[in-house]
Amino acid sequence: MGSTTLKTLLMATSVLASAGFAHAADTTLTIESWRTDDLAIWQEKLIPAFEAKNPGIKVKFAPTPPTEYDAALGARFDAGSAGDIVTCRPFDKSLEQFKRGNIASLKSLPGIENFSPVAKAAWSTDDGSDTFCVPMASVIHGFIYNKDAFDKLGITVPTTEAEFFAALDKIKKDGTYIPLAMGTKDLWEAATMGYQNIGPNYWKGEEGRLALIKGTQKLTDADWVAPYKTLAKWKDYLGDGFEAQTYPDSQNLFTLGRAAIYPAGSWEISLFNTQAQFKMGAFLPPVQKAGDTCYISDHADLGAAMNAKSKNPEAAKKFLSWVASPEFADIYANALPGFFSLSSTPVKMKDPLAQEFVSWREKCKPTIRSTYQILSRGKPNLENETWVESANVINGTDTPDVAAKKLQDGLDSWYKPAK
Repeated sequence: MGSTTLKTLLMATSVLASAGFAHAADTTLTIESWRTDDLAIWQEKLIPAFEAKNPGIKVKFAPTPPTEYDAALGARFDAGSAGDIVTCRPFDKSLEQFKRGNIASLKSLPGIENFSPVAKAAWSTDDGSDTFCVPMASVIHGFIYNKDAFDKLGITVPTTEAEFFAALDKIKKDGTYIPLAMGTKDLWEAATMGYQNIGPNYWKGEEGRLALIKGTQKLTDADWVAPYKTLAKWKDYLGDGFEAQTYPDSQNLFTLGRAAIYPAGSWEISLFNTQAQFKMGAFLPPVQKAGDTCYISDHADLGAAMNAKSKNPEAAKKFLSWVASPEFADIYANALPGFFSLSSTPVKMKDPLAQEFVSWREKCKPTIRSTYQILSRGKPNLENETWVESANVINGTDTPDVAAKKLQDGLDSWYKPAK
């Protein structure tokens, strides 16, 4: 063999070898998401942190606008072109993808043990035997208040319902501020920030929610009607023309300093921090009487799954195990204050308002929104009907008992609890 031939062979071998290395070094994972607002956080913080620890795996975050995500993702699954990692909406939409074989079981994924059954409920089968998404973030309900207004009026943070209404009366009597910034025009606001916010203290969180699914409790029972009786009293403390007030109107009333208390979801924190020119605080949904166990709606919002047909399953599992880690939890929760880690390892929040919300997990029992699992699969849809009736009760067009009966009748028309 001539030296030239040998050189050519050696060169070819080294080119092939380096091509092999290049191939090995460049496993690229694509993440599908409906969250376009956290693009910068993925690009600047999360992806660099993962790639630094996992040389050879590159990650690309490719979001779709939220209103188009479900349809677009379904089409990509059908075409075999969906990304390796898929962000999961809570409950039925993701369960459906799992049942179709589009996303893989993660029950044996290293790291999945970092989450409690309540944290995993949104991404587990009805019987809880299998889990198909890593829980990434939840939102917590409560009340955000204007600290300057409270100081000016000499109001201490209420912990019981009696104290809550006494505070509202004081704010109303003074006349400087609207006591509660909430409207009923958008319907969901009345249900999500009203009924689902205060309700768990009445129906005892998971105990009541699971009893409703089992059929051992009904929406016409006292514990389910009671939050509507409380909401009916809110009417006197809302702004003039609250029936025509939209969700953005409520946000503006509060951030412009015109309302003292905002019935909230923690997702408001980032926006309020940039807009409000006053000090803010947060307080728990008031308990009925001092000493009662408190419950919070700590609602699963976002998870991550593996495309069952991913060409890079090992790399995808590595990435999902990292999403299940305390490192991911710390970066994500602090970069997006108000979207809290669901991990059993507590994350210390740098944002004081976010830290206040998340500290409630240590003293109250967590639950998820009562309508989200199983009970909104039929028609009429219990979640959407709850929006309508929550607004009707606050508007005074339905009494609490009438609203509860309408909801239960609608549920009875299609839902038969498993015996």
